[in-house]
Amino acid sequence: MSDGIPTESFPITPRNRVKRLHERGSYDKAAVYAILDAAMLCHVSYAIDGQPYCTPTLFWRDGDRLYWHGSSASRMLRTQKGGVPVCLTVSHLDGLVLARSGFNHSANYRAAMCFGTASIIDDPEEKVRGLADVINRFYPGRAETLRQNTAQEIKATTIIGMTIEDASAKVRSKGVGDDEEDYGFAIWAGVIPVETVIRAEQDCPRILPGKTRPDNVAAYTDGRRLDAALTETHKAYETLK
Repeated sequence: MSDGIPTESFPITPRNRVKRLHERGSYDKAAVYAILDAAMLCHVSYAIDGQPYCTPTLFWRDGDRLYWHGSSASRMLRTQKGGVPVCLTVSHLDGLVLARSGFNHSANYRAAMCFGTASIIDDPEEKVRGLADVINRFYPGRAETLRQNTAQEIKATTIIGMTIEDASAKVRSKGVGDDEEDYGFAIWAGVIPVETVIRAEQDCPRILPGKTRPDNVAAYTDGRRLDAALTETHKAYETLK
C-alpha cells in the first residue's frame, strides 16, 4: 500500500532482485501468491550468531502476511521471538528437462522467495485464531468441528507472523533449450513431467461407526494434483474470513 493506493507488485530491492536468468523472474503479487497458495510446506531461513539455518514447516497466507507454527521449544521460534529477518521460500518441481549436453539440462519449476521480519504472535485472540486458520486454510470449515484446543496445547504451540516486505517469483515452464549446433546430436532429449498426486484416503481404524469423509476435504480426491487442491482450499479459506 502506498499513499492509500494498492500496489500490484512488490518493490524491487537488492535482496529480492532476480540476478540470474532475470527473464524468468516476476515481482507481481499475483504471481507470488499463486506459488505460495499452491503449497503447504515452506522453508524458513535465518541466522543465529552467524550460523545459517533452514527449517521446513507448514505455513499459510493471509493477504501480505505469512504465518507458520511449531513447538514452543523450537530453537527457531525461540530465536525469532524478538523479531528477526527471515527468508521464506516455496518451490514446486514440475518437470525434468534432459538436453543434449550436460550444461543445458534443467528443470521446470515455480519458486517464490519472500523477505520480512518474523515475530511471535503474543496476542491471545490472534493466537487462537491462528490455530484455527492453520486447519481451515487446508480444510475449510474443519476447525469448527474439532475438539477445542486445551490451554496446555495452546501454550505448547507458537504462532509466527511475518509481513512480506519484498518478494519475487521465478518460473521455468518450457522445453529443451539446446544450442542450435547440438540438435543434430544422436541422443534422446525431452521433458519428463513431475506431479505430486493425491491418493485415496485411509480411514483411521478407530473411527466411530457412521462417520464418513466430510465435505471440507472434498478438494483432495484420488488422482488430483496436490497444488490444484491447495489452490482451491485457499480460495475457500478466504471466503471464511
